[in-house]
Amino acid sequence: MPTITTEVATTARWDDVQHALTGGGDGASCQCIWPLLRNKDWNETTTPQRTEMLRSEIDEGPPPGIIAYVDGEAAGWIRIGPRTRQARLAHTRMITAATEEPFDDESVWAVTCFVVRREHRGKGLNGELLRAAVDYARKSGARLIEGYAVDTAGKKQHANDLYHGMVSMFLSAGFAKAAELKPGRILVTMELNP
Repeated sequence: MPTITTEVATTARWDDVQHALTGGGDGASCQCIWPLLRNKDWNETTTPQRTEMLRSEIDEGPPPGIIAYVDGEAAGWIRIGPRTRQARLAHTRMITAATEEPFDDESVWAVTCFVVRREHRGKGLNGELLRAAVDYARKSGARLIEGYAVDTAGKKQHANDLYHGMVSMFLSAGFAKAAELKPGRILVTMELNP
């Protein structure tokens, strides 16, 4: 059995962040900057610019994500942090229509992205990343975590379409369905004890 561990994404772990993001799929080009930018701003950036944006975000702190390791190798990533710092969310109609939480509330956090390197898929890394993200949010004073999960309804989907995380995984981690965002997408929430 492989040993799976997790660590918050700090400047000292920059190379690991890049290794986790660049193992297949859209992580290499997105650099997990998609949740931070509105469409107009996103379309005006290049991959090198996004890479520098993520590096600056990590350097400035607090850590915007967590890295999963398999036997010491960086293998996966999750973005977790205050919803107020993820600008796209407040400008996404399906989210604003579904959530009951005010968008200026720093205690509401959001999980917006999962990336797992191709060779490490199917090992339960997303579940481990989500558990670590919940712990990190709780220790950081979050009151509530939102996720914008994909409901596969038992149908196989392309891995790149699952970067929001699957409903079943969120429910297994203790999240509850809060509202339908659109067919196939569900707002899931977890209230954290103070």
